[in-house]
Amino acid sequence: MQDRQREIQLPHAGIVVLIGPSNSGKSTLLAELVEKDVIRATEVVSSDQFRMLVGDDEYVEWRQRPRSEADVLYADYQQVSAKAFEAMEAMLATRCRLNKLTWVDATHLYPEDRGRLIELARKSHVPVIAVVLDVPEHVLLERDDQRKHPRGRQRVKQQAQQFKRTLRAIRDEGFDASYVLKHPYPVTFVRTTNPLMLDMGTGIDIIGDIHGCYDEMMEVIQRLGYVAEQEDGLMRHPEGRKLVSVGDVSSRGPESLKCLFFWQQHCAAGLAYMVDSNHGWKIARYLDGRDVTLSHGDERVEAELLQLEQERGSEEAKRVRESLKHFLLNAPAHLVFTRNGVRQVVVAHAGIRDHFIGKQSKRIQDYCRYGDVEGTDEKGRPVRKDWYVDHTSGECIVWGHDPRPYPTIVNDTVNIDQGVVFGGMLTAWRMPERESISVPAKQDYAQDPDSPLKRWNQQRFAPPNIRKFKDGFTVQTGSRLNVAVQGEVAQTALDTFSHFTVPLEEIVYIPPTMSPPPGECSVEDFMEHPRDAFRYYRSQGVTRMVAEKKHMGSRAILLLFRDEQAASLRVGRPMLGSIVTRTGRSFFDPETEQKVLTGLHADLTASGYFERYSTEFVLLDAEIVPWNLKARELIASQYAHVAEAALMDRSVVMDKIRQAMSAGRHVADWLQETEVKLANAQTFRNVFQYYCWDVQDIADIRIAPFHTLAHSTGTFWEHTHEWHMQQNRELAQLSSLIMETEYRIITDETDEEEVIRWWEEMTAEGHEGIVIKPETFRSWNGNKMMQPALKVRGRAYLHIIYGMDYLAPEHVSRLRKRKTSKKERHALLESALGMEGIERFVRGESIERIHECVLATLSLESERVDPRL
Repeated sequence: MQDRQREIQLPHAGIVVLIGPSNSGKSTLLAELVEKDVIRATEVVSSDQFRMLVGDDEYVEWRQRPRSEADVLYADYQQVSAKAFEAMEAMLATRCRLNKLTWVDATHLYPEDRGRLIELARKSHVPVIAVVLDVPEHVLLERDDQRKHPRGRQRVKQQAQQFKRTLRAIRDEGFDASYVLKHPYPVTFVRTTNPLMLDMGTGIDIIGDIHGCYDEMMEVIQRLGYVAEQEDGLMRHPEGRKLVSVGDVSSRGPESLKCLFFWQQHCAAGLAYMVDSNHGWKIARYLDGRDVTLSHGDERVEAELLQLEQERGSEEAKRVRESLKHFLLNAPAHLVFTRNGVRQVVVAHAGIRDHFIGKQSKRIQDYCRYGDVEGTDEKGRPVRKDWYVDHTSGECIVWGHDPRPYPTIVNDTVNIDQGVVFGGMLTAWRMPERESISVPAKQDYAQDPDSPLKRWNQQRFAPPNIRKFKDGFTVQTGSRLNVAVQGEVAQTALDTFSHFTVPLEEIVYIPPTMSPPPGECSVEDFMEHPRDAFRYYRSQGVTRMVAEKKHMGSRAILLLFRDEQAASLRVGRPMLGSIVTRTGRSFFDPETEQKVLTGLHADLTASGYFERYSTEFVLLDAEIVPWNLKARELIASQYAHVAEAALMDRSVVMDKIRQAMSAGRHVADWLQETEVKLANAQTFRNVFQYYCWDVQDIADIRIAPFHTLAHSTGTFWEHTHEWHMQQNRELAQLSSLIMETEYRIITDETDEEEVIRWWEEMTAEGHEGIVIKPETFRSWNGNKMMQPALKVRGRAYLHIIYGMDYLAPEHVSRLRKRKTSKKERHALLESALGMEGIERFVRGESIERIHECVLATLSLESERVDPRL
């Protein structure tokens, strides 16, 4: 118990309980430590300090008062002291939860007082140590005589006697460490850093559950750029990056010992880190001689150790067992990697709660090993709760333990256990790049008929848990944009889904809205002009653009399968495909849809499209014309009647004005104004009629794809828009139902002027306009994604958007001041959601995961935005 050391190491966080009678020097010691910058002044709380805060006075003298006054003053003092300790302990609990170090300056002479602080530390998962100041009684009395408010000889003697009685019990009370300092206690205190906090350096590469799959592990490490040094054979990265394991490097697979030796050697050399895990902990206890039942692949480690003993002898086997035991027992529950002193990424095997991060305790260790488990299912398997939905502290949490077919990003947490031992993949997650690298398993080593990957695949088509969405939710996308959806708009979108859309599994993509060029048009008397789109993209660093003719039709998403078997694997039932609107509804009536799908499927199959691209499906974003195919009711109610009434009214007015003019009235200005209005009405009628024609059968329908979004082999975000247009041309050559889209490539000012002339000629004839896009589908300016496309509509077409007289000076000057920022924001977020949903569909993720991207897009569409933009 007695401290013989000259140096005491302070924990990085937790509680330091000072124990000693009044006058033992607690406050003096703390003042010296603050003055020497060993501790901060804010790291000290004292009972005297809180008595002042609560009751205004540090000390109340009642002993020299008459009995009638002394009793009242003493009762007040006791009440203030009780409340002061309550407030102090509340402050302590807050600091402990925030993982701060706090010294507590009070006598703490009674076990119950110390017990409350020990319990408080345990609840907050921080260490608690005792620093005991053992000062002779005569020194205590001498010091008391020198105090401004002496405690009195009787009280000092009582405290000294109580201290002696309690001294021996302190070491058995549950402190993580206790130090008795004999007067004059020549001891130095040293601050320690949090062993769980590590600087990220040039970067880290976090590898998922390996489970003895050594070959796949080495393949991933080599793909990450690590090279074996000739001197010691250890893998090093030329940029100084380090490897991190989420645990479970052994068991189930064929080469557990090789994997364990790899991580043991690289961790010892400072080239890697490994966290604790359920299989690692079980093997550690087995090596420590504990009574454990080896199962679920752990028995394979035992078999490898027995084989090692046969090959190398019992002494070598004993040495290996002992070294592996210490390696596994000392693995931290989790690790926190920082950059510039700020937490960036947490690595934990099965997950971690936010308030556990950076702390150590038995409970935290268990939580990180097994995750948030709530009982077992009918087969005895643990039922895991979705701990990650509550993650809000900002760090990226990378974890494994729960095998999934693909890296799963939810709420800034990344699951990288892709079940390599079950025939899946081994994944590495790179930080700070936030990129994954995966290699496929060479075989299904576990041969488990009820493996997690097989169960996951069986549950893909399970209905989504609506409760996860109705109160609001957040979708994290691969485009570095997190999309938060509020509960009220989520419920509106859910209602839409419930009543109007096609089955959820058929909706994999809702196309994003598209904004006109940002800000007020720079060309006088125009609402939109190509020059502003060019200027926007040039300001974003884009040197090459594409201008595409904008068809005046209705947006449609076409999902075409190679055959019904491929459809069954992707959407759960046999079908040729689906054609849906941008609100998730069927584009055609069932009979027409079947005719269109049959025709397209026959054309693509006959040309060998699916075989040529080795794909199970093709997903297209397209416009289907004519406009009246879907907008017949809109045209009749909002355009045709308005045009007819305006033409009739303005023609009558024109005739009357001409009659008045013939009679010698001065109505020339009125006549001119009416002529303009009549021309506006004629333009209004001609514009919408230009996009309408009779449809007798599917031969009168044309489909204009402008994005080939995905094949089963992957997505095409990084391809140029010129590539997408070439795909459109190929499809148009394969099927008479598909039409080609005109486009222009823009590289310099000459190209820009040519596109402007093309746009002017096109829109003068009544066409809607053009869409201008950066070179690639997903383009970045630094870390910010830029607008994926900008639409530039013609002056004539905008009559049906802003009204037939919108070009009148009093109107156009007001309309040009329109605000596009919300439309731009929606275009970016919906684009990110759309790409994320398709990537999840290509990976074969569950309906729920794809559904949340679709639902989020529809929720954004439920928000109020100027519909004319």
